[in-house]
Amino acid sequence: MAQSQATAAVARPASRAEKRRRTWDDYEGMVLGVVAVVIFLLFWEGVGTKWSYFGWQLPFASALPQINPMFTSAPSRILLAADKLFFDGGLGAVTGALAAGNLSGAWTAIAKGSIWKDLWVSFQEFAWGYAMAVAFGIPFGMLTGWYRRLNYVFEPFVSALYATPRVALLPLFIIWFGIGINSKIAVVFAGALFPVVISTFSGMRTLDANLLKCARSFGANDWQIFRTIAIPGSIPFIITGLRLAIGRALIGVVVGELYAATAGVGYLITVAGATFQTDKVFVGVMIICFSGMFMMEMLKQLERHFEPWRQRVGAN
Repeated sequence: MAQSQATAAVARPASRAEKRRRTWDDYEGMVLGVVAVVIFLLFWEGVGTKWSYFGWQLPFASALPQINPMFTSAPSRILLAADKLFFDGGLGAVTGALAAGNLSGAWTAIAKGSIWKDLWVSFQEFAWGYAMAVAFGIPFGMLTGWYRRLNYVFEPFVSALYATPRVALLPLFIIWFGIGINSKIAVVFAGALFPVVISTFSGMRTLDANLLKCARSFGANDWQIFRTIAIPGSIPFIITGLRLAIGRALIGVVVGELYAATAGVGYLITVAGATFQTDKVFVGVMIICFSGMFMMEMLKQLERHFEPWRQRVGAN
């Protein structure tokens, strides 16, 4: 009995140490990432504001590197620019109206923000172009990956169009679809289509041959094989293609709004850059950046949901 008590006494500290180690392992990536981002933001703020933090300047600021504010920005200046773009009169007008119980005034201050029209235009371009690329790219990639002769027919066209920069096609899209939103949707569609097609095609081509032979030996027809083996087996590849397509689609939104546009986040970036309003430029860049990060994270969660499919279908 004494021996068991001694063993338990030794095991308790070891268990607590193991628990602490597991806790650090669970949060190590997040902690290091947050620290790195905070250090970067502090450095960026110092470079962009002559090393002034909350009105206090470092005593040795003159010895540190500094950049002309016309050519760069700082997190605090970006937040101020975003405040002016998102709210008419700034966030203070919204909070003041709410404090006075004036809900209609607060809503008016929000609704009259100058950036909402740009966001709505860019959202429509992205949503329509990306949705059309997914709706067309996944079935097309599956068909060309499943039917060999169909792939022989379309492979030259896919390879040629994939190698062609979408920027070079933008003048043609404007001629064909006009200077309105349709030409921008076409640019987004062309940019997002090929990552989806190629990834889906690769997923169909890398199916486990043993599973296919086993299914056919039990008398499964093409539709049964396609539904129970091909689609689950290609899901990880499809999601990878969707993630790659997000970046290409966002590039298409910005590039499409560089030409003959009157609204949009890309148009905001272009006008602000031409007038040396670097704060507004970074607001547009941050909107694109955070939108892409959010959508990528959503697809990561979707990929985790289908992770058991990957394990079950993959070759051992």
